[in-house]
Amino acid sequence: MQRNRQELEEIEARTLAPCAMLSRQSRGRRVAESEHPIRTCFQRDRDRIIHSAAFRRLEYKTQVFVNHEGDYYRTRLTHTMEAAQVTRTIARALGLNEELAEAVALAHDLGHTPFGHAGERVLDELMKPYGGFDHNAQSLRTVDWIELRYPDFRGLNLTLEVREGIIKHSHFQDRPAAQEFDPSTYPCLEAQIVDLADEIAYLAHDVDDGSKAGMLIADDLNRSRLYREANAEAKEVSKGADPRVERYQTVRRIIDAMATDLTDSIAGAIERGGIRSVEDVRRAGRALAEFSPAMAVQVGELKQIMRERLYRHYRVVRMTEKAGRVLERLFEAYMSEPRQMPGHVLALHEHDGEPLPRVVADYIAGMTDRFALDEYKKLFDPDERV
Repeated sequence: MQRNRQELEEIEARTLAPCAMLSRQSRGRRVAESEHPIRTCFQRDRDRIIHSAAFRRLEYKTQVFVNHEGDYYRTRLTHTMEAAQVTRTIARALGLNEELAEAVALAHDLGHTPFGHAGERVLDELMKPYGGFDHNAQSLRTVDWIELRYPDFRGLNLTLEVREGIIKHSHFQDRPAAQEFDPSTYPCLEAQIVDLADEIAYLAHDVDDGSKAGMLIADDLNRSRLYREANAEAKEVSKGADPRVERYQTVRRIIDAMATDLTDSIAGAIERGGIRSVEDVRRAGRALAEFSPAMAVQVGELKQIMRERLYRHYRVVRMTEKAGRVLERLFEAYMSEPRQMPGHVLALHEHDGEPLPRVVADYIAGMTDRFALDEYKKLFDPDERV
């Protein structure tokens, strides 16, 4: 039996929670478009994001380990997919709109620079005289302006709810790009989930990748109650199996503990707050998506260990410092002579009137790790062909 869009919207209305964002109640797009016959508006947004160039480039952007260090380690793309999966699980358990939640999750890192947070810090410092750089704002700029896919508008023309979810990811009140969306209100609950699903995904897979790389050892991780309890259960079921099995069983239990706690905590907040509509969520005065106090302590404990033992590990620091120097020199080279950038990029400044620093930042932010390193060689290695 084939279902059309109207039938799918009716199923949402009958089955989703009262505080879920229904597709047929979307506030629409910047440029009006006719509805699709068999897909809801949020399904279309999700699909547009997946088919974007920015999404594909995430495959070769750093999460913690630079891509050429090994095929096993997470990239920005695999992290995004893991975060989206956690997001869908929690959204389904709470009766929320899974397609909306997934779309926000898939788009939340589209604006990330090459070389992870190190690249973002460097680009923000370089852009400080020109308004700074923030990857959440860049993600919105990517879907609103940078992507070119349609003849009638720039960007992907996503729904307001997805765009708001992208820019209101984490601390948004003072973010200039959030002013369009009334920074006094919170985004819908589907978008709020993404912020913590992101944490769940990166903490768990950084434990996995850090252990695999030999940068994290048991003595480090056993200081975390969350890890300690998950590992004890994993040892029980692994029964002396291959250490890789134990590690995987530990990581899946960390994910399960955090995701289950978050789901229970949100359900409790909805009940205690008398939340009965999307507007109640938006006007609650705080984020409803939070870990329980006990779990928040455990998550903070694990984060601190990761900062001390992994993110500041000398191998990671060396790579991030190297990455910073690469991006700094690229930025300076393009600013001093913009014609070193491709013609279609330069045209955004010369013909469309975009400020040169923002065009340079857009170009660098869109690079993969590999492309940035190749570009560096072409610009500064006299033996490299340009």
